[in-house]
Amino acid sequence: MKFSVLLPTRNGGAFLENCIRSILEQGYEDMELVISDNANTDQTPQIIRQFISDPRVKTLRLEAPVSVTDNWNSALSASSGDYVLMMGDDDYLLPGYFSRMERLLDKYNQPDCVVHNAYSYVAPGSIADNQQSFYSEAHFQFGPDLMAESMLTREQRFGIVHDMFNFKVRIPLNMQTTLVSRKAFARVGGGLFQKPFPDHYALNALLLTADKWIFSPERLLVVGVSPKSFGHYVYSNKQASGLSYLGIDADFQGRLPGNELMNGMHVWLVLLKQNYSELLKRVEIDRAGYVRRQFYSWFMQRKLGAITARDLLRNLGLLTFSDWSGLAATVFDRASWVRLKRVLAMNSKQSGAEIQWQSLQALEGVTDIRQFEHWLAERNSVVH
Repeated sequence: MKFSVLLPTRNGGAFLENCIRSILEQGYEDMELVISDNANTDQTPQIIRQFISDPRVKTLRLEAPVSVTDNWNSALSASSGDYVLMMGDDDYLLPGYFSRMERLLDKYNQPDCVVHNAYSYVAPGSIADNQQSFYSEAHFQFGPDLMAESMLTREQRFGIVHDMFNFKVRIPLNMQTTLVSRKAFARVGGGLFQKPFPDHYALNALLLTADKWIFSPERLLVVGVSPKSFGHYVYSNKQASGLSYLGIDADFQGRLPGNELMNGMHVWLVLLKQNYSELLKRVEIDRAGYVRRQFYSWFMQRKLGAITARDLLRNLGLLTFSDWSGLAATVFDRASWVRLKRVLAMNSKQSGAEIQWQSLQALEGVTDIRQFEHWLAERNSVVH
């Protein structure tokens, strides 16, 4: 079997049907869709039953809820395809995905991984006070070294991982935008998906161990943000609830409040270095980079009204002399100036969604991700 699409879901019934249809309606036969029902208590089981007559659909039912990482591993263990794609239940596969992937795999002689771009879609009620849909033309802003289709060199891949240790992210850390060969799994020590953020760890482990990575700038799917996704909790400043929902505990010595994605990143970076100590023996976690990112998040949260002035002062009081010294180096960090400019440019006319996600654009007359795909198809047909 050529492709396995993994679809772990926890109470995603309101969005699940659109995701499933986007996969099955591709009209591609040499694939399987593995749906892992994580003890769902909403309408998810009823929605899944609509599709079980399709021979491409394989379903699992977990009777007690498990963490997102365990659910992902459950779906992976039940799959059998040569290539694996992980989808969230609020994502959407654009038409032609499998045929395009087949051409890329043939062109580059069956590479281990193919990373590509996507559109982003934000459903109503997903970020702070947004009552309408938003979208972004590009889910991820790649750097100038990743603009055209190419095979990543070993130096590029290791450089991307090394920058992660400075809290600089150069590829999307969502698993949806990377297709992975099953043969690459065996090279990942300790298992592919690890807590706290299984996709973040997996992608960096694959950057270190996979033989051949292909980059394509194409947007082949839509990454969704819905009221039940972790993105909702991050952008709505409900991160503690989001960690609980995912079954995540991101704690470590020197931890600072702020952006929990950065705290989770610190945890999986430690694990990555432990598991690949020889490859990463000259790389250390950059405390200054971590502090800069949390420092920025405090001012963003204050601007959004998520924390009080007293909270901000309390957070600043947590910084050590060494932390302040690291912050002083911010004057030489271009990315920090860009973030500061974003905070200063905020105005009261912007929604909470637009303030936090600079490339978002409002969508009129679109209320779900399937409608967004139809809107995209109509717009792109006119453009071309």
